[in-house]
Amino acid sequence: MTAWLMIGALAVTTALIKAFGPVLVGGRELPPTAVKVIALLPPVLLAALVVTSTLSEGQRLHVDASAAGVAVAGVMIWRRLPLLVVVLTAVVVTAGVRALT
Repeated sequence: MTAWLMIGALAVTTALIKAFGPVLVGGRELPPTAVKVIALLPPVLLAALVVTSTLSEGQRLHVDASAAGVAVAGVMIWRRLPLLVVVLTAVVVTAGVRALT
């Protein structure tokens, strides 16, 4: 539950920054550090959501075949392979691990 509250709080913070940022800044440029932090918020939220949905079952850590598929997909995305190849490979790996167990 704590992870979902954190994800929700970060999502609201991101939306507020995007909504009120132009009003508060008043046409001035943001410092480069602030721009970098704001640009990183959506990918971090998505990564947190993927990890939470893949590795948790209620209050417990739950590692199963889908964790292997997500791990393989993460490496393939890091290596900048085409998204279709990443998704299909992750599906095959997940199915293969499930077939072995």
